[in-house]
Amino acid sequence: MRTCALLFQFAARVGLGLAIQLSVATASDSVAVTGSSRPHRMIVLTDIEADPDDTQTLVRLLLYSESIDIQGLIATTSTHMRTSVHPDSIRGVIRAYAKVHGNLLKHDGNYPRPEILEAFVKQSRAEYGMSGVGAGKDSEGSDWIISALEMDDDRPLWVSVWGGANTLAQALYKLRATKPAAETDRLVRKLRVHTISDQDDSGPWIRKEFPNLFYIVSPGGYGAGTWTGINHVVTGIDNATISNRWIAENIQQGHGPLGAAYPDVTWGMEGDTPSWLALIPNGLSDPEHPEWGGWGGRYELYRPELSNMDPQGFTGGVPIEPETRPIWTNAVDDYAPPILAEYGRATKAGDKSFRSFRATLWRWRDDLQNDFAARMDWTTKPYEEANHPPIPVLDHPDAFTVRSGEGFGLSARGTSDPDGDSLGYFWFHYREAGSFKGAISAGAENSTAVWVVAPKVEKPETAHFILRVTDKGSPPLSRYKRIIVTITP
Repeated sequence: MRTCALLFQFAARVGLGLAIQLSVATASDSVAVTGSSRPHRMIVLTDIEADPDDTQTLVRLLLYSESIDIQGLIATTSTHMRTSVHPDSIRGVIRAYAKVHGNLLKHDGNYPRPEILEAFVKQSRAEYGMSGVGAGKDSEGSDWIISALEMDDDRPLWVSVWGGANTLAQALYKLRATKPAAETDRLVRKLRVHTISDQDDSGPWIRKEFPNLFYIVSPGGYGAGTWTGINHVVTGIDNATISNRWIAENIQQGHGPLGAAYPDVTWGMEGDTPSWLALIPNGLSDPEHPEWGGWGGRYELYRPELSNMDPQGFTGGVPIEPETRPIWTNAVDDYAPPILAEYGRATKAGDKSFRSFRATLWRWRDDLQNDFAARMDWTTKPYEEANHPPIPVLDHPDAFTVRSGEGFGLSARGTSDPDGDSLGYFWFHYREAGSFKGAISAGAENSTAVWVVAPKVEKPETAHFILRVTDKGSPPLSRYKRIIVTITP
């Protein structure tokens, strides 16, 4: 019913007769959202047709539309496509989704009807950057953002920006020009923005003019972008799951109309996808805490130095400006990939370590790629022939307090798998996510339960422990639990 209610509210604001018809038509067959938490709501700004990667990202996103509340798909410009927008290309991917929608419902009843998604397709002005922002520059897209913000919904509104951000800038401009300051501030505080670098000149303007706006971005040259971790070929690891061969075999070929709609890589695979991966409810991410890390990378709140923004790197012609206030931006992980052993302990901590901002994302890459491949199987296979993710369960709270030197157990004995697959476990201390930066051993890290001894601390510290449960289906799928332990002296 969530999508139907959304359409009624939008229709009341902007007079969408079609939306009313769609909501009435679908009210009787809506399915309740699974689980206790409501899905994150999100609007997409996409310069689709500037690069095939937007289409790639949209194909993947529609496979997660049962767990992310998509409330807008807005065609925009960018520095790579300054004078045109292509909403029909969004509709083309939705048409491919429509052909597999019935099969997706066999796997999860919450997949939205294609007609509802199509009602959310909008367009911005076909103008570049700040030249498209100002009095009289409103568009269908910018008004749609305002309508979503004004809805009677206490959830934050995520804006996932795959191209230029000037449609968001125009919405903010209009809010400030037409509403009292207190109301503008209230609405701005509902926004959560994640942009893939700055692909027009409106991003720095937004961050300067609205200093309280929650904003995730790797500003500057594209080489400084955390998002590049999704397609970066890393020396010293197996990069097979981002290869063209893997894409062809697992996504494009033999996977129905939606897989066939996934274009070949031209510049880089799915550079825009990291902007919404944190919204997937996989047990790992809390989008309100980018510093905790997850499939979309890890980010910390600070004002980056201009010299760290790759100022000589490629930006598509967008000027690089010094940041005027703290933003959520690149963080660095030390990551040692776990080893899958042929003999003895099946999974154990690795001894080869990598340190970079890209590692905050690519460390999860095989998991998110396998998840994508499994969902693409859902478009053509019956439930019994496809794989579905395990369901981790803890025997204890996911947050508790211990004293220095005290031992404590972590256990996931209640974990199950919907397909009856055998399960593998891996526990580790995610040092960068908590305040305690020393190493804490999880012992036999591949056991269902582990015993940990709290280290000595001089003041209260937090330590994040991650449980990764992986089934032995095809492809293998992983889900997680995060446990936050506060350690006191």
